[in-house]
Amino acid sequence: MEEEIRQRVNENGRVIIPAALRKALGIEIGDEVVLRIQDDELRITTQQRRIQRARRRARQYVKPGTSLVNELLAERREAAKNE
Repeated sequence: MEEEIRQRVNENGRVIIPAALRKALGIEIGDEVVLRIQDDELRITTQQRRIQRARRRARQYVKPGTSLVNELLAERREAAKNE
């Protein structure tokens, strides 16, 4: 979605996130959002979106069929043996 929407900040410092943008981000009523400033812009996302992005990035470095959980457990077991 490359749409640009302009909103005014109200007297309480609030901005309404339009329904189309909430839908595009998967934001539901009551969801917690994550706000951060990046490159002089306010970025709004959800924790779930951040997790999805991290998983996509990690997949670039992990061979298909590899279980990182199993590898971590094996490493921990090996380390425990050596203690």
